[in-house]
Amino acid sequence: MNNRVRTDIEDNGLARVTLTRAKAHNGVDQAMMDGLIEAAESLAAQRTVRAVIVSGEGPSFCAGIDVKAFFGKGMNLDLAKLYARLYSPVRNKFQQVSMVWRDVPCPVIAAIHGNCFGAGMQLALGADFRIARPDAKLSVMEAKWGLIPDMGGAALLRELIGADKARLLTYTGRVVSGDEAAAMGLVTETAEQPVAAAEALAEEIANRSPDAVAAGKFLLNEAWHDSESGALAAERRRQRQLMGHANQRIAIKRNTSDAEATYKPRKIAK
Repeated sequence: MNNRVRTDIEDNGLARVTLTRAKAHNGVDQAMMDGLIEAAESLAAQRTVRAVIVSGEGPSFCAGIDVKAFFGKGMNLDLAKLYARLYSPVRNKFQQVSMVWRDVPCPVIAAIHGNCFGAGMQLALGADFRIARPDAKLSVMEAKWGLIPDMGGAALLRELIGADKARLLTYTGRVVSGDEAAAMGLVTETAEQPVAAAEALAEEIANRSPDAVAAGKFLLNEAWHDSESGALAAERRRQRQLMGHANQRIAIKRNTSDAEATYKPRKIAK
C-alpha cells in the first residue's frame, strides 16, 4: 500500500482495495492515482485472488479529482507532464486509474457510498459491478470544471447506458442518486450496505471456476464492441483456454460427483 490506498487479501481469496483519504472524501491526487494503479497491477498477478472489492473510508467513496492538488498553484511541472500525455497514442496515467481494473482477471466490485464524482465515477465504471447505497450521489462532474470525462469515461459509459443519458450526464454534470443511477443502468444495483452486498456477490462468483470467470471477463471485454465475426472468434479462442483443463474438469466434478472439490489457482492471466 501507499498512504492513499490500502490492499488487504483474505484467506478466501477476497481482496479489499480501500481508498484511505477519508478527511478529503478520498479526493484523487497523484499519490492516489499511483496507489490505485499499483494495487490493480499487483492483484492481477496473484493467481489465488478470486474477487476484488473497491471501497472508500469515511463519508464518501471518492469525491473526484483533488482540484487543489492539481490546479491550486496553476500549471505545475507534474501537471504539465500529465497534460503532455494527452498527445500519447496509448492510455495515459489518468485513464489507467479506471481501465487497469479491466485487466484484473477476476471480478472487481465497486461498493459506493456518499459522493462518487468525476474521477471517482470513472474509477467505479472500470469495475465489473457497481453496488451503491440508494442515497449515494453520483456524477460525471467534469463539466463543472470546464472539462470532459477523460479517465476512460467515454469507453466505459457506452457499455452501460444509452448515448442520450451519457450526453445528459456529460453536458450537465448532473448529480443523481444511487436509485436514479440504478434505473438508468449506471450502477448494477443498490443496497443499504454496499460492501456486504459486494461480499455476497463475490462469494457467489467464487463457486465457479476462476479460469472460467477470468475468460468470461476478458471475452466480454473483447467482444462487446467487436464485429459479429470478431466476437465469435473471441469465443472460440477463450473456450480453447478452458476445455479439458484442470479447473474445467473440477467444475464437472463439483456438479456430478464431489461438490466439495477445490479449484486450483487461476491460470488465465489475460
